Amino acid sequence: MKEYFHSVNLDKDKCRGCTNCIKRCPTEAIRVRKSKAQIINERCIDCGECIRVCPYHAKTAINDGLDIINNFKYKVVLPAPSLYGQFDKKYSRDNILFALKSIGFDYVFEVAKAAEIVSEATRQLLKNNEIKKPMISSACPAVVRLIQVRFPGLIDNIVKLESPMEVAAKIAKSEIHEKYNIPMDDIGAFFISPCAAKATSVKSPYEKQKSNVDGVIFIKDIYLKILSALNNVDNTKKLAEAGADGIDWANSGGESGALGTEKVLSVDGIHNVIKIFDEIEADRLSDIEFVEALSCTGGCLGGPLTLTNVFIAKTTQKKHMSEASKKSINGIYKRSYKDLVWTSNVEYKPVMKLDQNVSKAIEKLEMLEKLYEELPGLDCGACGSPNCRALAEDIVRGTANETDCIFKLRERIRGLAEEMVELGGKMPPVMDRDK
Repeated sequence: MKEYFHSVNLDKDKCRGCTNCIKRCPTEAIRVRKSKAQIINERCIDCGECIRVCPYHAKTAINDGLDIINNFKYKVVLPAPSLYGQFDKKYSRDNILFALKSIGFDYVFEVAKAAEIVSEATRQLLKNNEIKKPMISSACPAVVRLIQVRFPGLIDNIVKLESPMEVAAKIAKSEIHEKYNIPMDDIGAFFISPCAAKATSVKSPYEKQKSNVDGVIFIKDIYLKILSALNNVDNTKKLAEAGADGIDWANSGGESGALGTEKVLSVDGIHNVIKIFDEIEADRLSDIEFVEALSCTGGCLGGPLTLTNVFIAKTTQKKHMSEASKKSINGIYKRSYKDLVWTSNVEYKPVMKLDQNVSKAIEKLEMLEKLYEELPGLDCGACGSPNCRALAEDIVRGTANETDCIFKLRERIRGLAEEMVELGGKMPPVMDRDK
């Protein structure tokens, strides 16, 4: 199985083995051993739940850093729609985009513009009766990874269109090349991201061999530089072009709301997404044609690498939407959905399988079920596994012992103590005497 890069990292010096992270991980990708968390790399989907809940900030995301832009002669910034909601309402989108240019970028292209293009392509796909329904949005990379490891039966439902980030990078580079006759290799495109999953999708893209994006910079890491630059903005500069529909992609419900049909469902929060995917697999969403599924509660505005409270950011985002043009930019970038179709495809990652050999996997599953029945079922996490079933799985895989469970350990100690008491009352026959 091909390994892929993932962005969530662990700082062991900060980790205190509190077990908060193991209980929130949707793919059971974390264990605590010897008072330190351990990430099972192949299971991690970079949803960022562990970053969000770690009280000691021991989980971090691998960042390209702003200095990466100096590797290119011409630098393009691609701000995520969620960036706008991070700043005070007194700043316009023109102000924020101008501030971005003033900290070292030569050109700005709003990802919200590309989002409108992807919305139009999705509307075209919805009319195609040969496409499997409900279609599931591929905009959130963490959700696509979730499908790969936990819901392989839904891979055919994924919308196989390039993300707004990829479309934005491709269009921006072409525009610059044509306008200024700059070689494509001299142009670097950098996405300002609310989450780690986007960084992973750039380093290890699933939709094609190589990403159009050359680096990812997290909102929390560039926020102060932008804020400082906002003190010297030029209010005469008009840089904002995206319409309200594109800006609304930052919100949960924004992508599906632009499709012009009521047969849509929007779900946010990775654990809620899992429940909806269970419903789809059980064939209980027959009247839904499109599912917008986002890993973060509140959508990208609630990303783990943003800074502003998601509810405050939502009110600011509304203000930017009300100021934006109601007209779509699709007339400028008119294209068929076929121009955006993936050139690669996602594959099932059987990381949850107990064994590649079917008969051995069945044998191990029977062992797992038997062990699970004998465990207390309290899911306390004191063993370092997220729940009793995961501990049973770890024992079968040979990475844990039954006595890692404190209740099993106590039971074993009690049994040994009773046996010692019983043995203590016995005397060897040669030493024994009649009373």
